[in-house]
Amino acid sequence: MSLDKSLKTSASLSRHRNVLRRSERIEVLKDEDRWDDNQKPIGLPKVAHRKVVVGGKEKKGPKKEEDAKTGKK
Repeated sequence: MSLDKSLKTSASLSRHRNVLRRSERIEVLKDEDRWDDNQKPIGLPKVAHRKVVVGGKEKKGPKKEEDAKTGKK
C-alpha cells in the first residue's frame, strides 16, 4: 500500500524554516547578547536565520597538498 501525499514523514516536517517563532527569536537574541529580560516580547528586532549546510561531497580533482609535494601547478 502506498503512502498518501498529504501524510508527511517526520523528516520532511523538520526542514529549514525561514520564519522563527517568537520564543526562537528570543533565544537567538539571548545568544547574541541583544536581549534584556526586562524587554517586552512584542516588536522584536529581525533575526537572521541561515540554513546550515551539513556535510557534502568533496570536489573531485587533484588536491593542493599533492600538487605542492610534486611541484605541479
